[in-house]
Amino acid sequence: MAKHKIYTMSFASVYPHYITKAEKKGRTKTEVDEIIRWLTGYNQEELEAQLDKQTDFETFFAEAPQLNPSRALIKGVVCGVRVEDIEEPTMQEIRYLDKMVDELAKGKALEKILRK
Repeated sequence: MAKHKIYTMSFASVYPHYITKAEKKGRTKTEVDEIIRWLTGYNQEELEAQLDKQTDFETFFAEAPQLNPSRALIKGVVCGVRVEDIEEPTMQEIRYLDKMVDELAKGKALEKILRK
């Protein structure tokens, strides 16, 4: 089976869309970055280096320093699919991030998004 197209897309090409989605709803780039750092374990410098390198999604998540164990608490539907039911690990990580950015854009408190 062929890999999904999103795996080979650069994370940097989608990142601005996360920022735009959040900013349209009065949220900030800083909050989006905090979500990404929480999910992946990258620090800000490492995140920016991944963006500069145009790292693809598959590599971005494969090289993540420490995927947050609390990410399993992320539940809900993204693109018509329940994130907790996605069996392919990389796709599930991508959808976790999508879900968290959606929650941010919907005005949810950052502490709740970060499952604190």
